[in-house]
Amino acid sequence: MLTPPQLAALHLASFSVAPRLFAAPGRVNLIGEHTDYCDGFVMPAAIDFSTVVAISPRADGRVLAHSVNFNQSIDKSVYELLDAGIASLRADRKLHWSDYPAGVLWSLREALPQHAASIAAGFSLTIAGDVPLGAGLSSSASIEVATAFAVLGVLNITLPLPQIAQLCRRAENAFVGANVGIMDQFVSCCGVQDHAVMIDCRSLDYTLAPIPSQARIVICNSMVKHSVAGGEYNTRRAEIEEGTAILRSHRPEIGALRDATVDDLARWGHEMPTNVLRRCRHVITEDNRVLAAVEAFRAADLTRFGQLMAEAHASFRDDFEASCPEIDTLVSLAVQQPGCYGARITGGGFGGCTVNLVAANRVPAFVDAMRAGYLATTGITAEIYTSRASAGAHEIFP
Repeated sequence: MLTPPQLAALHLASFSVAPRLFAAPGRVNLIGEHTDYCDGFVMPAAIDFSTVVAISPRADGRVLAHSVNFNQSIDKSVYELLDAGIASLRADRKLHWSDYPAGVLWSLREALPQHAASIAAGFSLTIAGDVPLGAGLSSSASIEVATAFAVLGVLNITLPLPQIAQLCRRAENAFVGANVGIMDQFVSCCGVQDHAVMIDCRSLDYTLAPIPSQARIVICNSMVKHSVAGGEYNTRRAEIEEGTAILRSHRPEIGALRDATVDDLARWGHEMPTNVLRRCRHVITEDNRVLAAVEAFRAADLTRFGQLMAEAHASFRDDFEASCPEIDTLVSLAVQQPGCYGARITGGGFGGCTVNLVAANRVPAFVDAMRAGYLATTGITAEIYTSRASAGAHEIFP
């Protein structure tokens, strides 16, 4: 990835204007899977892989954007980019990297009509990032948030961080056409160095949980994504809704599964099909694990946090039935390594990545052992990323 001075120099050479630079990180979820759409709790951390946007305002009503990673450029009028872009959602368009910054411009224009004329004047953007693509580390959210901070920065508009996250989520939902939750954009906006962020997905209140200094985050990419993932995801959501409706028939105050308890399942779970009971049990116990995980970090109790990760993975594998052999292999290998406090699947399931909490002085040996062990067991070479929890989006001064 280009350094900030190199990116600024490239922008200056391309557009003859010195830019301002804004960065936003990707993320990994430490604990709390499939709880977000149940109004529950999640606990991600921003990672020290990011997207950087160099920006300068224009006055000709055009958006000129260049992606360093894809070595591609666009040159379109604001109208063509935004209004034609949202209309094309009705067609079977293929996703393009420019949809993410365009979606943010569209979302900001819709939400801030008093600034619509300034947005319509246009921008020059140069975009570069080192968030691994296709690894479930939210490269798309980092592009969105970096773009939002860049546009708001040059227009001198100040918004609360949760509102920026919501506007970026709307860009991905309504412009890009991806039905994502709030977690990715939220932690990219609100991340804090060396802290996890526990988010209440109902209220959008958040709590910072300090990650002990002796621990590092290691992400192991299984390099597989099973084809059942899309349909199974929709099935899981339907099963959760079915179970929630049964519990609500007894306790009308249950608005979402986050309001139910293990005791509720003990009383009325027999009315549910077994698969529905298991899905609901995962979500309810996972919410409890997230809350316990915050306290474990506050107490610097990495052993307890690792136990919660183990319980979370077992629940995801057995009750939610959304793991796979490759992921289980990675988790099994990880917990055998010296210095590994805990390991579990992270993300939607059926492949993807594991997240591991590892003693800082053991990380190199851990990475070597994981890569060798996974290759020997599966024949697949895993990509492995090491990170500390990073700060959220911010301006860079090269």
